[in-house]
Amino acid sequence: MLNHFKEADIPELVPLIGTREVAANTLRIPHPYEERHAREFLASFADAKENELRLAIRRRSDGCLCGGIGLHPDMQHLRAELGYWIAVPYWGNGYATEAARAVVRHGFEQFKLNRIFASHFKGNPGSRNVLRKIGMQHEGCMRQAILKWGNFIDVEMYSILRDEMLAGPEKA
Repeated sequence: MLNHFKEADIPELVPLIGTREVAANTLRIPHPYEERHAREFLASFADAKENELRLAIRRRSDGCLCGGIGLHPDMQHLRAELGYWIAVPYWGNGYATEAARAVVRHGFEQFKLNRIFASHFKGNPGSRNVLRKIGMQHEGCMRQAILKWGNFIDVEMYSILRDEMLAGPEKA
């Protein structure tokens, strides 16, 4: 289930997002991740663009926080970037796929977007699988596009278009 982050999430959020494995696979999550980072993250919602989504991913069974997902629109071009993270104990359980599918559908249906794109660091098969499962197509690799912890990392680019999502409900 998806809902908004709140201040009460901070004690649960910090240890989940703060693992080295999560930070290693994301561009914007610092390591170590501290309470002040979580407070800055929540405070940044006040400056969020119209239509921007920043949501908590929770298990339906117990409401336990297991990740986060965002959709960052560029309404001038009717496109948005999808981003997400899943806490290590929840990897491989389909939470990212289910959340990404719902957010992509929301972006096309509610925001009337034409294109949604996402990327992952090369060597992250979990994210590659999520993006493929939701119907995104691989567009290419930006070689050594990111400098992370002193190493250049290739970034794999994916996208899905509105017509593709509408044509294939089993994909998106």
